[in-house]
Order: sequence, then structure tokens, then C-alpha cells
Amino acid sequence: MPSPQLEIDGRQVARALDLDVDSFRRLMDDGRIAVLCERGTGEDAGTWRASYYYQGRRARFPVDARGRIRPA
Repeated sequence: MPSPQLEIDGRQVARALDLDVDSFRRLMDDGRIAVLCERGTGEDAGTWRASYYYQGRRARFPVDARGRIRPA
């Protein structure tokens, strides 16, 4: 099964990290926000989780096999 293209709206990430969108974009461009994308295994096979980290804050977005964000 091919991996979905994960597209997470920057506004959602910015809000979850308590940042305004312009600051979020600038920090992403500067490489100051870390991103980790994990693929589910076992009973979570076919799902993904994208996590964003900035200054001790974390925003996590579980994503289903179709690339849609699921409720956490």
C-alpha cells in the first residue's frame, strides 16, 4: 500500500503550538520546529502520526490511511 501524502494545515499546527501563522512559517523555514512522522504498525497499520515540536511544546496529528486527520 503506498503511503498517503500527508498534508497538515499550518494554521492547525501553529494554533496547537500557540503560535501565529507567520511565526510558525518562519520557524519552520529556519528549521527551529522539529517534525517527526511515524507509521503505524500492528493494529495501527495504515495510519500515521505527525508530531511537531517547539520549545517544549508538542502538537500531534494522527492521520488515517486516506491522509485525513483523525481526532486524537
